[in-house]
Amino acid sequence: MAKGRQLKGRIRSVQNTRKITRTMELVSTSKLKRAQDRVIAARPYADALREVLGDLVTPELAERFPLLRHPAPPARGGPRRAAVVLLTSNRGLAGAFNSNLIKEARRRIEALEGEGYEIELHGAGKKGIGYFKYLGRRWALERTDIGDKPTADHAAEIAQPLIDAYVAGELASVDLIQARFITALQTPPATVRILPVTTDEGQRGSGAGGQGGPSRDYILAPSADAILEQLLPLYVRNSVYRGLVETAAAEHGARRTAMKNATDNAGEILEVLKRTYNRQRQAGITQEIAEIVGGAAALQG
Repeated sequence: MAKGRQLKGRIRSVQNTRKITRTMELVSTSKLKRAQDRVIAARPYADALREVLGDLVTPELAERFPLLRHPAPPARGGPRRAAVVLLTSNRGLAGAFNSNLIKEARRRIEALEGEGYEIELHGAGKKGIGYFKYLGRRWALERTDIGDKPTADHAAEIAQPLIDAYVAGELASVDLIQARFITALQTPPATVRILPVTTDEGQRGSGAGGQGGPSRDYILAPSADAILEQLLPLYVRNSVYRGLVETAAAEHGARRTAMKNATDNAGEILEVLKRTYNRQRQAGITQEIAEIVGGAAALQG
């Protein structure tokens, strides 16, 4: 019966594991709804902000704002440093969610280094920070306190040093590595260029009469210059905030999927273990009955 006791122990262990994964699945499902609501609330504002910038920015204005300028490559005297902001989660058990983001970051870093840039890493999330620390990379910014409820203040704290460095001419570009929340089952990694700010002025800048003015009937007060001076940093901060909320929602979606798969797999393993245990127990009972019958026959004979 030693093997039978081992099977019963494995059955209890798998049952306990299934309870944990089921609970984590339910928790992630609950958090996913709230995180998805934040994503849905953030998207219209970000889209409207981009649309307004696309209408306001003209080639003449772009030359007067540092956040719109495209620096020259290092070979032509431009800045040698390029920033990469990696957003991951603080916890695991989310399938390939974090590893996909890390792969995307590595791909982008290798591409920038191939162009001659020195990489400055900024990160939010223990998983990404821990991985690149293991590789010997230094971090200019480490944030592990944001969690799955990012705020506009968190985004500003990440974005403002990057904005200041870019305006000062110390950075050539800033790339944001985030998860793109499409559905709970589709959360692919994405690279978003947040600096320099790019708009659709090339397509909409012809404006009324093709003179390079706004394409909509805006009444600008005090002026396009003053408005852009406020909107451009706001757009960068909002891009970081949108990346944070989409990555948080994608994390919960990936964890819910992973925990559901783990729960289903635990159920299948339980079925196999229970069948094995019942067959062994039935074989043991049959053998005991055979021994009793054989013993009784021997006494009668």
